[in-house]
Amino acid sequence: MTPNPLLPALTARAEVAAHSRTPACPCGATVTLADRPDATVVRHADTVAKAHAPDVTAADLTPRLTAAAHLPGLLLPPLSPEPVDLHGRLVTCWPYGTPVDPEDPDAAPWEAAATLLARLHRTPAPASLPPMRGPVKAALAISRLRAVADGAAGAAPAAVLRAWDTLPAWARAEAPQPDAATLCHGDLHLGQLVRHPVPGGPWLLIDVDDLGVGVPAWDLGRPAAWYACGLLSPEEWDRFLAAYRAADGPAVPADGDPWPALDVPARALTVQTAARAITKAAAEGRLLDEVEQSLVDACDRMASVPPELTHGYAK
Repeated sequence: MTPNPLLPALTARAEVAAHSRTPACPCGATVTLADRPDATVVRHADTVAKAHAPDVTAADLTPRLTAAAHLPGLLLPPLSPEPVDLHGRLVTCWPYGTPVDPEDPDAAPWEAAATLLARLHRTPAPASLPPMRGPVKAALAISRLRAVADGAAGAAPAAVLRAWDTLPAWARAEAPQPDAATLCHGDLHLGQLVRHPVPGGPWLLIDVDDLGVGVPAWDLGRPAAWYACGLLSPEEWDRFLAAYRAADGPAVPADGDPWPALDVPARALTVQTAARAITKAAAEGRLLDEVEQSLVDACDRMASVPPELTHGYAK
């Protein structure tokens, strides 16, 4: 694999930020936490530096950083709300937080995630905040799928594209979202939670790239999709949903069947995840694994059953 030419400069940025925070920096090795086309993240001591996706602009990112800076009990605040240009990529610096342990699924903080979401959804959104980017990211995954569809194995791409075509225009980012006032995270999964200050601090949400106003049910869509596809146990789903409702989350009714509100976001996020899986498998020259195939199978089933369009989300 070709080394990322951005890493040395990003590493230096993290070290400078860490040293500016404390004169007693332990100065251990700088660790690469993520190195993907859409984000490169490094850590030095208690400071993290992130290079955002190449297409992210300051106009998009700055209001999201500002919102995070003013919501410290919900979102991990950046060290500065102003991103810095580094070799053509916007870079931000953050305090380090302890992530969810992927090796201990029984300790997954479903209740904490749901409670944070409910509180976020009930928080008045800043006037300058742009739309939540969840549907845009789903549409981007579909665009990438179409680019590899001819070379991808079997009928998987067609099944995913059929399911995509059943979704309402707002979920495909072809029309405005029917809610333009609710504050949403935009990309909720357990990898978006950290404890800070560490160790033992409260859970906080991270990654504000998709933060904005929109349909709050989108933030519940990924756990709902996992549950519907059999990838999340009924017990874990019940814990998550019960905690969200207990915290007065507005995305679903306080009782009764939540699925009319969740169906479209869950479908959209199933399609997005399946599209990414096919694209990744094609790039690696391999067949889909069992979990990836289960997502494609879910898309195949969804294509024959129209989604529930309620709460104005049919627009």
